[in-house]
Amino acid sequence: MDGIEREVPAGGKAVLEVGESICIEQGVYNRFFAEGGRVLVGEVSMVNDDLTDNRFREPLGRYAEIEEDEAPFRLLCGDYSRFMG
Repeated sequence: MDGIEREVPAGGKAVLEVGESICIEQGVYNRFFAEGGRVLVGEVSMVNDDLTDNRFREPLGRYAEIEEDEAPFRLLCGDYSRFMG
């Protein structure tokens, strides 16, 4: 947290104060939540590949199903195989 290496046991909590940051190693399951207030969480990572970058304990859809009426203007990584063949 904030450049200081700490070890949190499985199931443990890393509690951050206002303005603090945390770096979580790849392959580590995690979840974020606020206790007693609101929180703004952002992720900074390398290029995001939805096919291999995120792994969830339980299956989770990336986006709600949408019936599109136009061709996409920009593709996400996971869309290339569907639209480009």
